[in-house]
Amino acid sequence: MKKLSYIIVAVSIAFAAISCTDKDALDPKSVITDSPVEMNEFDLWLEANFLKPYNIEYVYRFSLNESDMGYYTVPAQYEAAIIYAHLVKYLCVDTYDEIAGVDFTRSYFPKMFFLIGEWEYKNNGSFVLGTAEAGKKIMLSGVNYLPNMIKNETGAELEEDINHYYLKTIHHEFTHILNQTKSFSDTFKQVTASTYVGDACFDTDSYWRGRGYITDYAQNEPMEDFAEMVSMYITHDEAWWAEQMAAAASETAEVRKETPSAEDGSVLLDSKLDIVRNYMSDSWDIDIDILRDIISRRMSDVVSGKVDLNSVKL
Repeated sequence: MKKLSYIIVAVSIAFAAISCTDKDALDPKSVITDSPVEMNEFDLWLEANFLKPYNIEYVYRFSLNESDMGYYTVPAQYEAAIIYAHLVKYLCVDTYDEIAGVDFTRSYFPKMFFLIGEWEYKNNGSFVLGTAEAGKKIMLSGVNYLPNMIKNETGAELEEDINHYYLKTIHHEFTHILNQTKSFSDTFKQVTASTYVGDACFDTDSYWRGRGYITDYAQNEPMEDFAEMVSMYITHDEAWWAEQMAAAASETAEVRKETPSAEDGSVLLDSKLDIVRNYMSDSWDIDIDILRDIISRRMSDVVSGKVDLNSVKL
């Protein structure tokens, strides 16, 4: 009898659910809706210069879902977002169009740039300039510092700061995307295999060039090392590279005080550069020396004022 009672109760509940009135039924229309955003002049410019030709979203309005929950973040300012859009387009997107063709840029350049106004500060005292996610998105930080930089700096100082804080970041992150698509040789990882330090607080007096690294951050791990090699090389001229090689050779003497058998840092860096050059050529048909020349020419246009960084006129 107990079993029969359970069946009767279950059937009764099912019948009651079926007998619900229309008033009690769930409304198929969600009560959660996005607020409509009216397209402004900048949005139309972005559509014409990023979305339609490359299917790239340039997201400058703050979105919590796109931001990194591990850091305090602030929105990008409208004026700063416009300046950065021109830098991304003229110094990066158009650059890769010129060196490798529009089809390459459409295929491999990330499909979203997401901007935040402040740097992402880490516990070790450093801060994040940008990140790449799964080959699809690059997040760019510190955008709100751009207007004052453009306004107050000129010449070599402006060029170096744009390179250091913004341009190099994009090339660095794009290199990660290329590496995620086609891996580089394990030979690169072996050049300085024993001296990577992980995500530590990098000592600026550690003579990293003498250890075979182009920046202190390159000491983190091989993927970061490779991206730093590409981005630093193509955003600086031949004279700068010669200075780094001379510094590496000089710093090697300090490194050998702790490790007498250490190889000359300039030799290590040259070995890495050869691997980078071959990877870019063999995998992507890109000559990094020509790429460097194109970036230098375009940067000169920006610094000299030939490029209007504030216009969104179509």
